[in-house]
Amino acid sequence: MAPRKIVPCLDIKDGKVVKGVNFVGLRDIGPPPQLAEGYCAQGADEVAFLDLAASTEGRQTTLALVAETSKRVTVPFTVGGGIRSADDVGEVLAAGADKVSINTAAVRDPGIVSESAERFGKERIVVAIDAKQVGGRWEVMTHGGARPAGKEAVAWAGEVEDLGAGEILLTSVDTDGVKGGYDIPLNRDVADAVGIPVTASGGCGRLEDFYEVFSQTGVAAALAASAFHYGLFTIGEVKGYLKDMGVPVTWPS
Repeated sequence: MAPRKIVPCLDIKDGKVVKGVNFVGLRDIGPPPQLAEGYCAQGADEVAFLDLAASTEGRQTTLALVAETSKRVTVPFTVGGGIRSADDVGEVLAAGADKVSINTAAVRDPGIVSESAERFGKERIVVAIDAKQVGGRWEVMTHGGARPAGKEAVAWAGEVEDLGAGEILLTSVDTDGVKGGYDIPLNRDVADAVGIPVTASGGCGRLEDFYEVFSQTGVAAALAASAFHYGLFTIGEVKGYLKDMGVPVTWPS
């Protein structure tokens, strides 16, 4: 079994890291570069940087902040928010990102996924899927979880894999920030439906939540924000716990 990854997430608004519940009620956490550096020191496998308001405000992620943050990151660095074209993907990569996450634009124009994968390599293209339970199905949401896309999440995951996405970042809008655990059925169904790595996001609040999502689904990584930002535990504590539970991790050795 490949080592499972732990990914802290920096949700960005107005140049600062913020966190809310169900994508609303955002609170200021602090400056992205310093937080990213601290999480790398704790043993993060990757760092995610997601500009929450970029798509809603019709703008691209702030490249200067991406560049400043990337200088502090010593692990793979994924950046998303406001990506509207393959050219935008190239600019974010040039600013220091290792991978680019595309959500709203991929729904609007799936060709962005295939063009970006062809130009920059599929291993650098992540499609973010925000899903919410609506009428008995997982509805794909766009614009920071605010708008239904008219797509079902499991089917959309298979489609973006066919388009050339190298990874999927899967967030449950229903569990985001609630600290009640990852959405196990959602993550299980999406991970089982595709052959590319899936990162689970939304709902982590206990050490046990990491074990549950890794032991009950096929996800390759688990992302958390609130739990790390508010000091419920460190990345090292998560990895130590998972190691004791028999889940392979990359750190501590």
